[in-house]
Amino acid sequence: MRTRLSLGLLVVAAVALTACSTPDATPGASSGGGGGGGTIVVALASDPGTIDPTLADTFDARVVFTSFCEKLYDANSQLQPVPQLASGLPTTSSDGLTVTIPLRTGIKFNDGTPFNADAVKTTLDRDMTMSGSARAREIAAIKTVSVLNPTTVRIKLKYPFSPLVAQLADRAGLIMSPTALTKLGAKFGDAPVCVGPFKYAGRVEGTSLSFVKAPDYYNASKVKAAGVTYKIITDPTTRADNLQSGDVQAAEQLDATDIPQLQSDNSLKIESISAISYEGISINISNAHGVSAPSGPVNTPLAKSPQLRQAFEMALDRNAMNKAVYNGAESVDCLPLPIQSPFRPANPDCTPYNPTVAKQMVAASGVKVPVPVSLMIPANSGVDRLAAVIQSMEAKAGFAVTIKSVEFTSALAAARAGNFDTFLIGWSGRLDPDGDLSDLVTTGGSNNFSGLNDQQLDSLVTQSAASSDPQVRKASYAKTLQRVQQLRPNIYLYHDRWYLGLSAKLTGVGYNTDGIPRFTTASLQS
Repeated sequence: MRTRLSLGLLVVAAVALTACSTPDATPGASSGGGGGGGTIVVALASDPGTIDPTLADTFDARVVFTSFCEKLYDANSQLQPVPQLASGLPTTSSDGLTVTIPLRTGIKFNDGTPFNADAVKTTLDRDMTMSGSARAREIAAIKTVSVLNPTTVRIKLKYPFSPLVAQLADRAGLIMSPTALTKLGAKFGDAPVCVGPFKYAGRVEGTSLSFVKAPDYYNASKVKAAGVTYKIITDPTTRADNLQSGDVQAAEQLDATDIPQLQSDNSLKIESISAISYEGISINISNAHGVSAPSGPVNTPLAKSPQLRQAFEMALDRNAMNKAVYNGAESVDCLPLPIQSPFRPANPDCTPYNPTVAKQMVAASGVKVPVPVSLMIPANSGVDRLAAVIQSMEAKAGFAVTIKSVEFTSALAAARAGNFDTFLIGWSGRLDPDGDLSDLVTTGGSNNFSGLNDQQLDSLVTQSAASSDPQVRKASYAKTLQRVQQLRPNIYLYHDRWYLGLSAKLTGVGYNTDGIPRFTTASLQS
């Protein structure tokens, strides 16, 4: 398992135009069904943390949300946005500043509260204004949200923002019950209520989350399972063992080295995807006081020297790393945009692997050799072998890498506070390229662990998101990515191949390249 920060890909001009689509409650659902009504037990790769949609910031929270909290839009099997609680794609004014969203009718939240435009406005206003909101920056382009009528929401933007639909197909589009929000306020995550096939039933902190079939769900006839329980099992081999023993019926993010044995077991099915996620190394360049504070000097060799950061990257043999750690299963890359993205440059100018030149650059830097580098990794995340390979490769160029294993949520807190040198961390990817860049490399981004503050890059990211023309955006992203490569706040290593293990008795599970298993139409045979 590679622990992820909380979907990156295709949202083309069509989403900015007048459009309509048949709602798809379970995008990408696998074929198969049946009448099995048991409770499905799913092994999660990490603790999802809070399941308050406004505050959540982990990939596994997004996995859990699919069972109880639906969005205005979702992603289909081609990673295109499709209506979920919305009744169609939005219409956008000619100046790109007014977006109108039609909503479905006859829907109730899992507490019986009617779903309507007021509920959407309440949720979006909360996401924009709540202290500590992880959504505020994602939808910072929104100026106001207004209710035209019970089935229509109008959004006024501060500036044209093509990725809006992609954001509303992610956690910013998760709509919460206004009744529950009034009752629980900041404690909404303790007993969350949304529209969904299952409703929240309880949690054992650090161990499991339980959901039962929701009687008020608008597509309740399609829901076969009595419930879904997510068990937190951080070790990938333990997840595989639990799957083989039958203690769980689904297990996400299985390790590539365990797959041959699992595939030989006739009681199991293994699905794999070339995911839109990536693994990379974040380098603390100027995060001296925390991501929300102004940048400042960081007294480490890598922070002070772009040349040392270049040498650090040149010492990494991505292909050898992939073969040694993942049996060659990953897609080696030097960019954050997924391999499938139409916005990628055709021939990216990657920093070449050249340990000889890297060693010469280290020697020429004037820094005493070996150059000390602390590499923080999430504990029990399955990246230990990868970290060890990085350590070995860097030693040949004159870097002395010390591996520091930290519990995942504590590691995130340390990264946001700036208490790290380098951080080996995954990003789960987004539907639009803006989601793979903006919050991670622009000034003040909540996931800009490097503390990068570069006005040229900020401007390029903003320009890339402003146009609705795919070709204009592609050209703009090429310049943006060149600037990222020059600054090297992150060293991108590869895009993942993810494996989902399923019991042969479990059918109807959806699994797209966003890496999120969906259990709305799943059926478990006895």
